[in-house]
Amino acid sequence: MRRLLLLALLPLLAACASTPGGSVTLLPGEAGAHVGAVAVFDPKTGAEQGSLTAENTQTQLGAKFAAKPADPKLYAALTDALPPPAMHFTLYFLEGTTKLTPQSEPELQKVFAEIAKRPGAEVQITGHTDTVGKEGDNDMLSLKRARDIREALIAQGLNPTISRAVGRGKRELLVATPDNTAEPRNRRVEIIVR
Repeated sequence: MRRLLLLALLPLLAACASTPGGSVTLLPGEAGAHVGAVAVFDPKTGAEQGSLTAENTQTQLGAKFAAKPADPKLYAALTDALPPPAMHFTLYFLEGTTKLTPQSEPELQKVFAEIAKRPGAEVQITGHTDTVGKEGDNDMLSLKRARDIREALIAQGLNPTISRAVGRGKRELLVATPDNTAEPRNRRVEIIVR
């Protein structure tokens, strides 16, 4: 989402670059993400003047390059308005079934609580299997797992229009295993709440 915001701001940054006295600020990245960098070029010669590589730094355009700390309060309204980062949940299943493991049952409540906190949430539910069984059977089982989780969330109040469920069978193993290997960590549903 921050990348989309940055793309939306690029025309404004370009306008600043052609305006004497404008500035460029490198804002913080998402939690745990590398902040990136911004190269600053002389508008007349096209020569690179320098680059901002630390979050919350800025430089004046049209002047000699000098990176300085930016006032974080100045951009707080912008960054505070961004949606929270996506949350990932993984639920595990008993072998060959759509029944959650006892350890995963409480996770389902955490998923719903996260959805409830986000107005306009989007929920992606992806089912998976281990490598035991036929490919077609695994495809159907993974889809049924995802659909059952979606239905359980809908029963708790999830708006059906903001979610979708898909099955991937054994195509995206969490733990690489040969065919016909029972691996509990591969029998899962992954949920992304945005």
